Formats: sequence, structure tokens, C-alpha cells
Amino acid sequence: MPLYMMLCTDKPGAIETRKATREAHLAYVAETGCVTLAGPLLDDTGEMAGSLIILDLPDIAAAREWGANDPYALAGLFESVRLQEWKKVIG
Repeated sequence: MPLYMMLCTDKPGAIETRKATREAHLAYVAETGCVTLAGPLLDDTGEMAGSLIILDLPDIAAAREWGANDPYALAGLFESVRLQEWKKVIG
């Protein structure tokens, strides 16, 4: 299956939304089983400020659906989301 990159930027000042939703987000990641690599983006102070997620799904429509159902997205955490097919070359 192809891989898809989600690059998500949190809304300014949304760290409490992220913290309050983190456990549900991690449970969703574990439950769906399609995340191959993920982690938070950090701002200049080391606080979580976004997410980088690599999804292994059959097509971009499935990746959009996964993203739309992520508890972070449902909580309105993200200011922007970039979704694009990604090709692994190294690692």
C-alpha cells in the first residue's frame, strides 16, 4: 500500500486541547493500526505544536478519512493539515 504524510500544525495556544485529547489520539492510532511513524512537532520552547504522521493506507481517500476521525481533528486542534503521498527512500 502507498504511504501518506500528514503534516499538522496546531492552532496557536491549543496546547491544553492537545494534552486533553492525547490519550484518545494515541488509542486511535493503536486501534487503527495504519500509522507507521508519528510524533509531535515542537516549537522553539520544546512544547508540542503539531504532528507528523505517516499512514499506510490503500488510497488518499482512506488517509483523509483517517485524519478526519482522529480525536485531535475532532477536537479542533489543528490550524492546518497537509496530506500528501510519501515515498520512503531511506530508513
